[in-house]
Amino acid sequence: MNKFMHEAQKESIVLLVNRIINEKNSKDRKKTLKRLSYVMETFFGDLFQKKSFSDARKLIDEGGKWFQFLNRALDTLNPNIVRTAIMDLGFESGFYGLRNRNLSMTKYHCNIPWAILFDPTSACNLHCIGCWAAEYGHTMNLSYDIMDKIVNEGTAVGCHFYLLTGGEPLVRKMDILKLCKSHADCEFHAFTNGTLIDDVFCQEVTKVGNLSFSISVEGFREVNDSRRGTGVFDSVMHAMDLLRHYGIVFGTSICYTRNNIQTVTSDTFLDLLISKGAWFTWYFHYMPVGNNASVDLLPTKEQRAYMIRRIREIRGVKGGKPIFAIDFQNDGQFIDGCVAGGRNYCHINPNGDVEPCVFIHYSSANIKEQSLISCLQQPLFQEYAKGQPFNHNHLRPCPMLENPQYLAEMVKRSGAKSTDMQSPESVDHLCEKCKEYAEHWLPVADKLWTEIQTEENEKISEQKIL
Repeated sequence: MNKFMHEAQKESIVLLVNRIINEKNSKDRKKTLKRLSYVMETFFGDLFQKKSFSDARKLIDEGGKWFQFLNRALDTLNPNIVRTAIMDLGFESGFYGLRNRNLSMTKYHCNIPWAILFDPTSACNLHCIGCWAAEYGHTMNLSYDIMDKIVNEGTAVGCHFYLLTGGEPLVRKMDILKLCKSHADCEFHAFTNGTLIDDVFCQEVTKVGNLSFSISVEGFREVNDSRRGTGVFDSVMHAMDLLRHYGIVFGTSICYTRNNIQTVTSDTFLDLLISKGAWFTWYFHYMPVGNNASVDLLPTKEQRAYMIRRIREIRGVKGGKPIFAIDFQNDGQFIDGCVAGGRNYCHINPNGDVEPCVFIHYSSANIKEQSLISCLQQPLFQEYAKGQPFNHNHLRPCPMLENPQYLAEMVKRSGAKSTDMQSPESVDHLCEKCKEYAEHWLPVADKLWTEIQTEENEKISEQKIL
């Protein structure tokens, strides 16, 4: 698409978005939201099924849970945050960027990620027990120029969404704000422990508009502080209060283990997050990464089966909770399995190594020495592209956790090396830890997958009758 067409489409969308933000009457807002959906369908209907747009309009017409959720966001979030999120994450990343990505994949013969996760630093102001990021040590950083290079080269091929982790990314908060200002057409999202969020920083975030947060929390005060340190839970609650006060989008990042899975999915815990202003809660299955990682923290097969049902219950169109729940491991059916290796995302560690996934510490490419495209064309990523999906049961998506034989084979065929700076772990050692888990999960996952497919087919049949 030429630049003139892009700018013209962008301007027309901005006008509608501004109108939606300013409208307070629910009926008027519904009308304009539906008009926006028709405009987007006209511009980008070739990229999505027609049903996607009609389903969105149906949700608006029904005025149910998720329309009320959207209304609350439009009424309570900072207008610059809302406008920028819609334009950067929606228009630039989800629509315009998707078209550019498709063209780039054809041109470069490799996966082009929708989102790139990179670590500004390995440094952290906390010393949490069992933190996988600590495997990289605490002295590495990506320079501002390298981070700028990642975003420039990513944007050129259609990627407009950048996630930041570490270490603690907000150790580099001034560079992050500078990056946000320099790339106003991109959305940035930081995974943070929350302890470095203060009034001054929040004021700057509302000015740039294109920075949101996932705050790490593992439960209530006693459990959280036993891993992260005394007083951290209270600091996190204070950070949430500040973000809510300034109308900044945030949610939580929660690693669920055998020990905390019931607590972090309980009504009581979710109600606390909602009361603090969290808009989403992002769950991550514990991964036994690192030579000293414990397999005893892996959820049982019964716990994982519970998790699958519970997440769907929380975010159901009816009932559940007014918070959007995402499960990185168990939502594979909505994205056709594993998203790593550049298919939808990849990870760049603070040493510059470009890895297929934040949990897979192997690579043969470094962004400090190569172009982004060259890194995405590395042999390990090509192996991922050839193997995905690694399982047609999308409750078993990962080439490490549920299909460990695949990761071991891919790393060996590609010649990728461990990127662990402290204690390099062989791929055989890593995958061996997952074999028993994979074997136990297989029959449960297959039974659940059949049940879920049957239930969804029945819903489709009912809708056709209605």
